[in-house]
Amino acid sequence: MRVVTLKRGRESPVRAGHPWIFSGAIAAGLDGAEPGETVRVVAADGRFVAAGYANPRTTIAVRVLTTDDEPLDAAFVRRRLDEALAVRTELLGAHLDAYRLVNGEGDRLPGVVVDRYADYVVCQFLTAGAARLASTVAAAIEDRLRPTGIFERSEGAVRTEEGLSGARGVLAGEAPPLRLTIEEYGARFVVDVLHGQKTGFYLDQRETRRCLGALAPGRRVLNGFAYTGAFAVVAARAGAREVVSVDTSRLSLGLAETAWAENGLDAAVGRFVVADVFDFLRAGDDRYDVIVLDPPPFVRRRRDLDPGLRGYKDVNLQAFRRLAPGGWLLTSSCSQHLPRAAFREVVAAAAADARRIAQVVGEWGHPADHPVLLAHPEGEYLKVLLVRA
Repeated sequence: MRVVTLKRGRESPVRAGHPWIFSGAIAAGLDGAEPGETVRVVAADGRFVAAGYANPRTTIAVRVLTTDDEPLDAAFVRRRLDEALAVRTELLGAHLDAYRLVNGEGDRLPGVVVDRYADYVVCQFLTAGAARLASTVAAAIEDRLRPTGIFERSEGAVRTEEGLSGARGVLAGEAPPLRLTIEEYGARFVVDVLHGQKTGFYLDQRETRRCLGALAPGRRVLNGFAYTGAFAVVAARAGAREVVSVDTSRLSLGLAETAWAENGLDAAVGRFVVADVFDFLRAGDDRYDVIVLDPPPFVRRRRDLDPGLRGYKDVNLQAFRRLAPGGWLLTSSCSQHLPRAAFREVVAAAAADARRIAQVVGEWGHPADHPVLLAHPEGEYLKVLLVRA
């Protein structure tokens, strides 16, 4: 295995558990390395620090798989997968048939994302090193879960930065159908694993959906950035008086309407509006008792921070203006580069401009199947605030 040597004094973050080694911390060993090649990392004095995989073309030059001096073989991957499965088995109830099985660095398999949707598994291998693990990961999943099919959807900006083109296709078993139905706490959701956002569904918003179920009975609910209508279904099942779902995608709202019907919900309670959420909020003056905002990431890169903050402030400002007295705002950010404190500040500024006195009643992030390493705050992307105005 190729040896990568760190500059003097640069091993401490890795030994503390951080899974990334940046190119500026490396003294030697990267020249000639192939993207995704496994490497041993040693300190300036030659002592072992970690093992992982390298990519000399990216700022994150090495992604750490282990700080133990051990082989990075199929047995290692199977052991990591078993550890991830054990966490889900212990913390998730039997009422879920959809959850994240592997959450990249959080489960110590950087670049590997594995989501289970009922009898199918969808994988993403987002880095060059993760791509080399694809067949091993798929074989381990097939052995342990016996799914009907394992499908790969490896696409996006990270792959491009790693020098990889997109990859999609069946890794094992059967291809998933165009529409999958999953269940969560009794609610049925329709998932497009072939073309939908992420791997088809926002599994990470499970706790937010559960909170909405407690708030919705008898109330008028606005579901902004509705996507495939999961929040709408939860609100209506809980007894909401009216649920209005707004999204720019007619295709996504079509899936939302399908899910509405699959849950046997009253058509008169739900309304599905194809519109820009910003425009929708500005255009009207009627009030809602509960507003849910789950927008796409407005801050995709660090240089997007200023315009992203303006976007978050504007959408929350308009939501506060449309919120009934004593109403509830469930507002989220999935922008990795937006710190939690900054998100709170921008929501507070929006409330102030709307002249609303707002209480933060609850705050959370990832559910249990989206673990984050304590030494890797960069892995914590989801921020949710429950605000009463």
